[in-house]
Amino acid sequence: MVIALNQDFEVIDPRFRRLVMPNVHVEKLYNGCRWAEGPAWFAGGRYLVWSDIPNDRMMRWDETDASVSVFRQPAMNANGHTVDAEGRLVSCEHGGRCLSRTGHDGRRVVLADRVDGKRFNSPNDVVVKSDGSIWFTDPSYGIDSDYEGDAAASEIGACRVYRFDPASGAVSVVADGFVQPNGLAFSPDESLLYIVDTGATHREDGPHHVRRFMLSPDGSTLSGGEVFATCDAGLYDGLRVDCHGNLWLSAGDGVHCHASDGTLLGKIRIAETVANLCFGGAKLNRMFICATTSLYAVYLNTAAAPALLPPAPKGGRLTS
Repeated sequence: MVIALNQDFEVIDPRFRRLVMPNVHVEKLYNGCRWAEGPAWFAGGRYLVWSDIPNDRMMRWDETDASVSVFRQPAMNANGHTVDAEGRLVSCEHGGRCLSRTGHDGRRVVLADRVDGKRFNSPNDVVVKSDGSIWFTDPSYGIDSDYEGDAAASEIGACRVYRFDPASGAVSVVADGFVQPNGLAFSPDESLLYIVDTGATHREDGPHHVRRFMLSPDGSTLSGGEVFATCDAGLYDGLRVDCHGNLWLSAGDGVHCHASDGTLLGKIRIAETVANLCFGGAKLNRMFICATTSLYAVYLNTAAAPALLPPAPKGGRLTS
């Protein structure tokens, strides 16, 4: 007999049942944000950091005692975050209009704030590749008003996706032709990059989909860019890819799960519009979900894609 799932899960394709479990419920961990975004998991400290953009603060949830505290305020209206291979926080800032990094000593360093001499619009979401390069999107949300940043005109005149090389400090355009590029994530083997376009916020017939790009052999440029999936409930926003290559995308009615072939497998129903998500917990099988005013979490029968290790330094070796 197949045990029924609870109402938090909607099965659209039978494959979704292998990714979720009966008797597991979505838990609300915190309420009190204006627009929760950009969760990032710190495995060594067993805590989660996320953004509350309009309140200009970053929050911290501690797994050891379930306490919530303010991680940083003011926070330059930070949006998306990730953690690099050295365990440092990498952030997209609306207020700073930059890509920044917070070191183990707590110091914030601006990595990049312009391209070709012009300031970014408002970096939104970010991923770090195994070679150390940092890829991020730059829509206009943080300069459209004073609500999530500071209202200003775009100096670039376009919304693009960039690659930052920490070795040289160079910033290069890797994808163009977006209305509002937003969430992004690599496939487990880093052969593909998925990028969301939330352009429907600015155009009546604008995009509300995720596109799929192929990486070049040297891993520094993109090709392709076909539409991979279109959201049927609001907009896709932030996303993560699990160890099986499935995409988990934030949407208006919760979290949508797409197989790597594009099929919509199922949904995690959330009562608020979801902005972003990430995997965390001891086994990286717990999904943390930022949804409008709240932080939620749910255990899944899948986990984050394992991090690819960078090339071993000469005369040494790397271990996972």
